[in-house]
Amino acid sequence: MELISGSLHGPEGVGIWSLFLQADMVVKLVLIGLALASVWCWAVVLQKHLAFKRIHRQADDFEELFWSGHPLEQLYGEFAETAEHPMQALFVVGMREWRDLRKRGMSSWESISWNMEKAMGVAIAKETEPLQKHLLSLATIGSTAPFVGLFGTVWGIMNSFQAIAASSDTSLAVVAPGIAEALLATALGLFVAIPAVVFYNRFNAGLGDYAGRLEVFCDELTAFLLREEDQS
Repeated sequence: MELISGSLHGPEGVGIWSLFLQADMVVKLVLIGLALASVWCWAVVLQKHLAFKRIHRQADDFEELFWSGHPLEQLYGEFAETAEHPMQALFVVGMREWRDLRKRGMSSWESISWNMEKAMGVAIAKETEPLQKHLLSLATIGSTAPFVGLFGTVWGIMNSFQAIAASSDTSLAVVAPGIAEALLATALGLFVAIPAVVFYNRFNAGLGDYAGRLEVFCDELTAFLLREEDQS
C-alpha cells in the first residue's frame, strides 16, 4: 500500500495528480485529450471483444445445425427473413441464389458455382463491414498518441527552460518539476498508444480469420448443393 501511495503521490506530495495540476494549460489539454482517447480505446476494445466472441459462438451453433441433417429448404424457410448473424445471412444468400439459378434453368455446374460464389462474396463483404467499424480509430490513436504526448513534452520542457532563465536558478529543485510534467505527457501517450496498436492488430487479424471462415462455409455450401443436385 505504501508503494502504491508513493507511486501516485511521490515524496513530498509530488505525484501524477500534483504534476497535472501544476502543468501548463497546453500540457493539461494534451493530458486530458490522451485520457479521453484512452477511455475511447478501451470502450472499442470491449465492444469488439464481445462482438467477435458472439459471432463465433453463433457461427458454431449454426454450423452444428447445418451439418445435423436438417433439410436445407427447411433451414432456408426458417432464416430467410430473420438472419441474425453473418453466417446465417450468407446461407440465405447462397440458397436464394441457388433457387433462382435453378428456376431460370441453369444446369452448368461451373456457371452455378461461379454465380453463387460471386453472390456470397458480396454478402461476406457486406456482413463483415460492421465488424470493421471503429478499428480505424484504434489505428489512428495508436499512431498519433505518441506524437501528441511528445508535443506536450516539448511544450513543457520549453516552459521549464523559460522558468530557469527567468529565475537564473538551475538547481534540481527548480528543474525537476517542470521536466516531470513534460515527461508525463510522453508516458501517457505511450500508455494510450501501445494497447491501441496491439488490439488493432489483434482485431484486424480476427476479422481476417472470420472472413476466411465465411469463405470456407461458402465453398462447403456450394459443394453440398451441387452434390445434392448430382444425387437427385
